[in-house]
Amino acid sequence: MLPSSPHVEDVYLGKGRLLESARAGTLLIDCSTIASEAAAKVSKAAAVRGFTMIDAPVSGGTAGAAGATLTFMVGGDEAALELARPVLSAMGKNIFHAGAAGMGQVAKACNNMLLAIHMVGTAEALALGVKCGMDPAKLSEIMGKSSGNNWSLEKYNPWPGVQPNVPASRDYAGGFGVDLMAKDLGLAMEAALASGASTPLGTLARSLYRMHSTAGNGRLDFSSIVKMFQ
Repeated sequence: MLPSSPHVEDVYLGKGRLLESARAGTLLIDCSTIASEAAAKVSKAAAVRGFTMIDAPVSGGTAGAAGATLTFMVGGDEAALELARPVLSAMGKNIFHAGAAGMGQVAKACNNMLLAIHMVGTAEALALGVKCGMDPAKLSEIMGKSSGNNWSLEKYNPWPGVQPNVPASRDYAGGFGVDLMAKDLGLAMEAALASGASTPLGTLARSLYRMHSTAGNGRLDFSSIVKMFQ
């Protein structure tokens, strides 16, 4: 699991020389979140050399990794997924076959774009309520039982002190970093450009996360975006 497309290509095709050094018949599982085109390129190169490979980016964060409840979004041959399933099942609760090589990356880009959008919306709504005099925990409880409920509000609340055991309650340390979210949103925007899709909310979310990073918050958890509204 590596940070970006150049890292993955370098490990498999460049200085890492993994495709030249791996034993024949090795099953390759790459859990990086990268561009779908990069994943497909590496997978094709692996197939030419006789290797079976899947791209399997994950969702669930550090808590999901610790609890073995990650979600895997798998691109590649379905038979290859079945070979990998015992390994993935040791780390994850949900394993989906998204399609051909690179489609795992498409699923991850779409998921994280949506995650960023509802985290920004949740942070903005909580900040509005607090500035109007509401208790953030009470507002979270109300919205959690109403039509505004979402994963960020219910499971990963961005307001300090509302939920225990989330980054917001430990000064936004740990979790999924702002810089990583900005990177993933960049991948989503690249996919939108390549496919001709319209992503105005995703574009706005990316701009906000890049601004937040530039302000010195790149290493904080992505839920720290609430600082922009406080």
